[in-house]
Amino acid sequence: MNFTMSKKDMIIKTLAENGFTVCCDGAEFSSFLDSCAVFPGFVDVHVHLREPGFIYKETVASGTKAAARGGYTEVCSMPNLSPTPDSMENLKIQLDAIEKDAVIGVHPYGTITVGEKGEQLSDMETIAPYVIGFSDDGRGVQNDNMMKEAMLTAKKLGKIIVAHCEVNELLRGGYIHDGEYAKKHDHKGICSESEWKQIERDIELIREIGCAYHVCHISTKESVDLIRKAKAEGLDITCETGPHYLLLDDSDLQEDGRFKMNPPLRSAADRLALIEGIKDGTIDMIATDHAPHSAEEKSRGLKSSLMGVVGLETAFPVMYTGLVKTGIITLEKLIDLLSTNARKRFNLPLSENDFSVWNLDKKYTVNPDDFLSMGKSTPFAGNEVFGECIMTVRDKKAAYINGGIING
Repeated sequence: MNFTMSKKDMIIKTLAENGFTVCCDGAEFSSFLDSCAVFPGFVDVHVHLREPGFIYKETVASGTKAAARGGYTEVCSMPNLSPTPDSMENLKIQLDAIEKDAVIGVHPYGTITVGEKGEQLSDMETIAPYVIGFSDDGRGVQNDNMMKEAMLTAKKLGKIIVAHCEVNELLRGGYIHDGEYAKKHDHKGICSESEWKQIERDIELIREIGCAYHVCHISTKESVDLIRKAKAEGLDITCETGPHYLLLDDSDLQEDGRFKMNPPLRSAADRLALIEGIKDGTIDMIATDHAPHSAEEKSRGLKSSLMGVVGLETAFPVMYTGLVKTGIITLEKLIDLLSTNARKRFNLPLSENDFSVWNLDKKYTVNPDDFLSMGKSTPFAGNEVFGECIMTVRDKKAAYINGGIING
């Protein structure tokens, strides 16, 4: 996406309004911009902002600042909070925090069930106008009839079901992939079936009911195959995967909590199947599943650390470096996966006033100490990457400005 003069004028005006001066004269700065790339605002449909309930991990303020630094102008916030957004009273707490502190667009999910306990439906009808969709993220809905009722209600309300697919009885105490690393290092593994089996169940329900349905963070080759076949059948299904599942597998594991997430890093064969899935359109979008925890919670190794890693500030650089510069996909395809496809699926129109500016030639090492997020745990720490965000603009206003580049 090339700069237009109006974009350049907007950037210079935005900098001036925020009290920034450029480190060179106007002509040099204009030439610098010509060497950069401007992209439509990215969208992440799977972000944990942790507020309310867990503000020692992240807040709406810190999480949206981190998102803006990563080029995002819209995020969808997951509902495993305290209280969970299963009623208007509970949802309002989150909406008030968003209105007060968000520097970009935040679209919350409502829960599918009360307290994400899977026992009774949330007040879906009342909260529907205020949420982007319904999810019990972090937990799979175990009861078939409960999921069927949720799908019927969501269809009536014109909302999407966003499913964390996991069969609890198949977990068996596992915490990393049930593969070679687990066997070699005496860890309890999570089998792939625990993910794809619930996707298989939900596809049967979609076939019967016809509701809009989206699968969170797929990680297995079987999941890719099931969704590919469901799409060929014409079912209303989409899915996402995360940067770490595309770039890492269980052979990259270390005895460190920054490699622990749910679902876990799978096998090399699973990773290659996911790459084929993004190439052929089976996988619609890349979402970070940005899940910050405290340093102490992530310091207990693979076995005892909490599950979840951060990703908003590294998503574009690691994928541009690992997928685009290596020739696996085009830059245009990456932008579709980060912005265009999510906007279409979740009905988030693109404004020409929402964009980010990147220096694609900038090479640097990922350093979590520099993150704006309160969470610092990433499997990409220490990786050399290309692509540094210079600024992100949302609705003509600066959501992020890289002062080190702009200031003289």
